Amino acid sequence: MTAVSGATPTRTLIVWCPDWPIAAWCREMGAGALSSEGSTIALVERGEVFACSLPARAAGVRRGLRVREAQSRCSELIVEAYDPAVDARAFEPIILALEEVVPGIQVLRAGMCAIRAQGPSRYYGGEQSAGELLIDTLARFGIHDARIGIADGIFAAEQAARVPGTEMVRVVPAGRSAEFLAGLPVELLGRAELNPLLHQLGVHTLAQFAALDPVSVRDRFGEDGAFCHRLAAGLDGRDVTARVPPPQLDCRVEFETPLDRVDQVAFGFRQTAERFVATIAEARLVATAIRVEVHTDDGRRTGRTWLHPRWFTASDVLDRVRWQLQGGHGIDAGLAAPVVSVSVSPESVDRALNHEDGLWGGGPDESIHHGFSRVQSMLGHEGVVTAVLTGGRLLSSRSVLVPWGDLPPGGEKELARRRQLPWPGSVPGPLPSTVFEAPVPVLVRDAGGRLVDVDGRGILTGEPVVFAAGIGERSGGSGEHPVRSWSGPWPLSERWWEDGARSINRFQLVDALGRAWLLILAEHEWWAEALYD
Repeated sequence: MTAVSGATPTRTLIVWCPDWPIAAWCREMGAGALSSEGSTIALVERGEVFACSLPARAAGVRRGLRVREAQSRCSELIVEAYDPAVDARAFEPIILALEEVVPGIQVLRAGMCAIRAQGPSRYYGGEQSAGELLIDTLARFGIHDARIGIADGIFAAEQAARVPGTEMVRVVPAGRSAEFLAGLPVELLGRAELNPLLHQLGVHTLAQFAALDPVSVRDRFGEDGAFCHRLAAGLDGRDVTARVPPPQLDCRVEFETPLDRVDQVAFGFRQTAERFVATIAEARLVATAIRVEVHTDDGRRTGRTWLHPRWFTASDVLDRVRWQLQGGHGIDAGLAAPVVSVSVSPESVDRALNHEDGLWGGGPDESIHHGFSRVQSMLGHEGVVTAVLTGGRLLSSRSVLVPWGDLPPGGEKELARRRQLPWPGSVPGPLPSTVFEAPVPVLVRDAGGRLVDVDGRGILTGEPVVFAAGIGERSGGSGEHPVRSWSGPWPLSERWWEDGARSINRFQLVDALGRAWLLILAEHEWWAEALYD
């Protein structure tokens, strides 16, 4: 959406579902005993509360609190990770139901959408009647706390929907949006960097901000400040841009007789997988991520999102369904409960043109992919893993094994964030070329044959003279060798504020054979962490 200077605000209807992240999570989990009205639930993102239920707010939980602070205020708080994909997925059926009643819906975010009010108000006999009809539509989906605001422009309509009270449909008469917004605080503009500057100028309400000279506001706060100034004055020139409904790409198969074996379900789903891929191909798309949901006859629903390094074929889809069903068991294993239906939907699609082979083909990458996928289909989802570098102080913690085709834990953004953290105490470059999967025990002795140690002041008890390691042919055997050179110690304290804290000391050592080692002294024992080749 773009703001149009001087444009007449469009009569806009806003549909708002309060606490939608909580409601979406309850719907996704199928939690019959849990609900956003009766349970204290908090969804957490990056260690802070992103959303919480009404009972949790009544107990003192607020958005932005750290998890420990929130749990201290409410000991019965249910803490779960926030997933924006859950919000969007749960809101899609709501949008489809609303589009059957009124056309031209723009999704502002999951839980909130905008509609041009002119058409529905004429068809249903007024803005109030159109709003009440939408409230009834949402109630059929179990959403009984929805709010609707109607005003000039998207901003004023949203604030009308958010006004506390028992009125579910609030209509601001045409031409009176500025009057309605006048007493509201400037924080509603959503510009954290603008608020302290306005407060320093003595501006606390939208009416006070709207009274400022537009030219002066533009010169002082730039284009974004001028846009906020028009919002405060009720001159929101943004138009409602209706979304284009996506093609129906989901596929589902229902078993008349519930199946209790993995191979039976996989065989019954084969044609559905082929139809699913063919439907996506007809739209000139490829699926790079899919979601598989399994319904059992005991009422449970389990779902998982699967990724792919290239795009999904019918056999790839069938493999993911089989892996999700069998877990760590074989394909002929029985299931905990018979399966009633299996559905698959594209979580992420891309244009097929973007994945075509180049002029000279994609032979090497294609052969590697097919080879890995073949082995993965025989050994299971975690049968083929790739190493991904992440952040950490110890070298062993800086690599994560990820199943072929999956994203690392937390996604690419979380991986990049961990890499960029300072990690005090980590080994500077150049890094060793060989990192042992598990630390290897070694011995470091002084001239008197005593084990070298570090006292409480960080001082060596003796100078390293003899070194011995026994890790096979790569290390040259388990014999003792003179120490050619060494450096250290470099102390590292991990989680020193907790009871289980430990302190280690790092060393670099070169033996008589010219091998350079990265060593760790922990709890009076020596270990080899890596080898410089």
